[in-house]
Amino acid sequence: MNTAKKHDVFQAIADPTRRDILKILAGKELAITEITEKFPMTRTAVSKHLLILSEAGLVKNRKSGREKLYTLQAEPLSELEQWLSYFEQFWQNKMSMLKTLVEKDS
Repeated sequence: MNTAKKHDVFQAIADPTRRDILKILAGKELAITEITEKFPMTRTAVSKHLLILSEAGLVKNRKSGREKLYTLQAEPLSELEQWLSYFEQFWQNKMSMLKTLVEKDS
């Protein structure tokens, strides 16, 4: 049996709609109908986005009656934080250079 994820965190957050869904789910559990109301797309389209987020481990769902309720699973985002932290040194260097230039012109 293949247990590999179909989508990784980077692929999952590449789409702006999926990033917005993660923001909406931060701190609360929502039904797909509540999520769909926030986007100009069909429930089927939102379901596809939720499936990708779920396959990446970023959202979890549970059945409640007839509906599925979705919650954010933020732990996989630590992979992004680790990757981005490597580049932080470059940003800090650029900001330092910019500060020096601005102060020099003052």
